Amino acid sequence: MVKLHTPTAIAAPASRYSHGAEAGPNARWLHISGQVGTNADGSLADGIEAQIHCVWKNTLAVLEEAGMGVKDIVKVNTLLMDRAHLKVMREIRDSYLGDHPAASTLFVVAGLADPNWLIEMETIAAQDA
Repeated sequence: MVKLHTPTAIAAPASRYSHGAEAGPNARWLHISGQVGTNADGSLADGIEAQIHCVWKNTLAVLEEAGMGVKDIVKVNTLLMDRAHLKVMREIRDSYLGDHPAASTLFVVAGLADPNWLIEMETIAAQDA
């Protein structure tokens, strides 16, 4: 089980995430490679919102394959091409995470491996063994 930490001794998070996330001893760890807005058929989703949803659907598919779910997410690292997409990225992220605001880091980057990718997200999850 993942335990989330947001201590009151430091400033509150800038959006809906936790300052820390802890997995129990002997946890099973899953590191999900950076997911991009590519659909199952290999086509690129059209636009930032579609790419964000695609990233999350891909991530959830990997979690499911490993017998895990959103509640097992420890940390999400998001690489975003345009700071203007921050608000919509946060809204969509929050809709997928629900009441599990995992630890999160956001990078606004100058470019990704494919210039058509608008977002890439890697995820770390853990589950009691």
